[in-house]
Amino acid sequence: MVDRLRQNLIADHQEWMGFVQPVGLVVAPTVMADAQVIPDRNISGRQREFRQLLEESGRGATARWRAPDIRRLFVELLGWSEDDLVVADTAQEILEVSLPELQVVLSATWAVPADYEQNNQWMMLIRVEPSEADLDKAPDEGDTWNATRHARFERLLREKGIPIGLLCSDEVIRLIYAPQGETSGHITFDFSEMAQTAGRPILAAFEMLLSADTLFGGTSERQLPALLEKSREAQAEVSTQLSRQVLAALYELLRGFIAADSRRSTGQLSELAKQDPNHLYGGLITALMRMVFILYAEDRGLMSDHPVYQQHYSLGGLYSRLRADAAAWPDTMDQRFGAWAQLLALFRLVHGGGRHENLVFVARQGSLFNPERFPFLEGRTPDGETEIPMVPDATVWNVLQNLMILDGERLSYRTLDVEQIGSVYEAIMGFRIEVTSGRSIAVRSQKRTGAAVVVDVDELLNVDAGRRANSLQNTVGRTLVDNEARALRAAKDPEEMVAAIDRKVDRDATPDILPAGVPILQPTDERRRSGSHYTPRSLTEPIVLEALRPVLERLGVSPRPEEILELKVLDPAIGSGAFLVETCRQLSARLVEAWNVHGRPNALSEDDDELIHARRLIAQRCLYGVDKNPMAVDLARLSLWLATLAKDHEFTFVDHALRHGDSLVGLTRRQIEGFHWKRDASPLQLGTESIPVRKHVDQVSQTRQVIREMGVQATERELLDLLAETEGELQSVRQFGGLVLDAFFGEEKQKQREDRRKQYATQIIQLCGNGSV
Repeated sequence: MVDRLRQNLIADHQEWMGFVQPVGLVVAPTVMADAQVIPDRNISGRQREFRQLLEESGRGATARWRAPDIRRLFVELLGWSEDDLVVADTAQEILEVSLPELQVVLSATWAVPADYEQNNQWMMLIRVEPSEADLDKAPDEGDTWNATRHARFERLLREKGIPIGLLCSDEVIRLIYAPQGETSGHITFDFSEMAQTAGRPILAAFEMLLSADTLFGGTSERQLPALLEKSREAQAEVSTQLSRQVLAALYELLRGFIAADSRRSTGQLSELAKQDPNHLYGGLITALMRMVFILYAEDRGLMSDHPVYQQHYSLGGLYSRLRADAAAWPDTMDQRFGAWAQLLALFRLVHGGGRHENLVFVARQGSLFNPERFPFLEGRTPDGETEIPMVPDATVWNVLQNLMILDGERLSYRTLDVEQIGSVYEAIMGFRIEVTSGRSIAVRSQKRTGAAVVVDVDELLNVDAGRRANSLQNTVGRTLVDNEARALRAAKDPEEMVAAIDRKVDRDATPDILPAGVPILQPTDERRRSGSHYTPRSLTEPIVLEALRPVLERLGVSPRPEEILELKVLDPAIGSGAFLVETCRQLSARLVEAWNVHGRPNALSEDDDELIHARRLIAQRCLYGVDKNPMAVDLARLSLWLATLAKDHEFTFVDHALRHGDSLVGLTRRQIEGFHWKRDASPLQLGTESIPVRKHVDQVSQTRQVIREMGVQATERELLDLLAETEGELQSVRQFGGLVLDAFFGEEKQKQREDRRKQYATQIIQLCGNGSV
């Protein structure tokens, strides 16, 4: 009964949020429901009072309602007192901030004092814009800063350290929440919508959030500042829960391909698991990465709203169809097919683009959706034949359920930071594909974010009964309670052993005992030690800010755009790219400021989003990263794509800057020339010349400079050709360096290392004499 009531309260909040479509995270329905802050459904009388404070112009569908006096709305409708609106006479310092580098003074109209129980003196700032002002366009005030009214007000909030603000015109009131170190969110309440009968839920939400009772009355836990803060805390928990569900989706997808392979009876999947397990694992992860990317893009309005796309290609549409099928035929979803084929069509559409009458789908290109990368996902064999894998609809349905539903409600990806998307994928990193040698079951990790370990039950059955508990603990790291250990000792067959540790079994990974010869996901030792973790923006923001501070200070108060674009930032262990994404945000903000002072680029039209344009330039020209895990590099690329994605552009090309490798092991140019790990070694002579390292590296530097300067309008093909050129130039240099490292790490003693190095050097000189190098 309690759960049903809570779900109804959550549904009430989802209703009004569906009308207003918040941008980013402002309030979470679960937090509002748990705090018993509920919109009033009996709002008709209040709506009449609301209309009396407005003026109507026009008739019918074109009618607009305006508030000639915003103050009256706060006082007479929301119940504020006059003292709640503090003016400049008594709060000049908090209401204004000067930005000398932009020659702009930002100001608020009122400051609202905080309740005495709160830590800050001020709860929020309010700014009233001129009549009919567009909050999402720059004001015509004659200054050089091209920032929108919203961006200016948000800058004021951040400069003052006050996270809550109301930006008003005579047509709307926008609630903004911009906590330090986190992405902002806002909700716009349109007076004309709230004045309509159908808009009563919006008016109820407006009063619920901004009434005097919510701001100043009751306990502090039910006041607006606490509700907004708790909503952000709940969002961090969303990341953790979503990470667990994405891992469950990975297990589900593997089972779906096993089922598809069994229908063919060819054993191709098991063979792939044995011969190239990393390829199989990478393909499964990539399929999930593609789906999460599309869900994020659809919720952000970055995909087409054309009916053909929405009905026949979108993940939202596919989810709705599968939900209807699961309700109508719940027992036969394992025998229904077609959903996987639709996913493949969608993946190809994203990569290669398409056109149907007035539907034009931009070809995004990039490696993430490249169908040639993991051909087994499409059922393509080395001899060129294609047979779409018969992955059951039940598999796709369960995968989408895990990706889209949390606590029984639809997850809004538009409320997630890019870092949170990256953290989701960290949960499915650090596994390897193995094939079971005996009957097996997955045992949950002791750590909350750890991964289950698949245990060979047949092998455990052969262990002496008294040592089974210790053997399991050594394998998995889990301690059994006394009754579990006794049952394990007494077990006579695999079924009894699994029953003994039933509470420790991970049913997401293995719903039932697996037979021998089945591909499984097994966590690596590193994954078992560290588990998965989420790097929140509240951590990356201050670290990046402090790291960039001395560099930006050297550029002066008003750096030129080209000076910012000449900066180079390297992350030597990028992971999912959280720190590079935050660097991209901060440098792009400085780049926009520089444009406003020194002039916008010619390539930027009036209709372009200059911040998105700046982020793409920064990502392409300033950011570099390395990781020893190739899949982590893919995650970082994905994160930067999401942070810089523009609706009508290809993916930002960052392959030249984010590379797979070990940033702690390498050789300098001089060491490679000397074919030695010693820094002062003389250059190795290949006939009359030494190793031509400098020539190759200089040519690569020139080509990379071309890549950086081509800008965001360069096509994917052009950039790929240039990158291939650099790879060709570096091939022999890498080979020389690789042989030196092989000699060093391949032997334990110094003399043996030196002997192997000399052997390699002799072979190189001989090959050079034969013209082979």
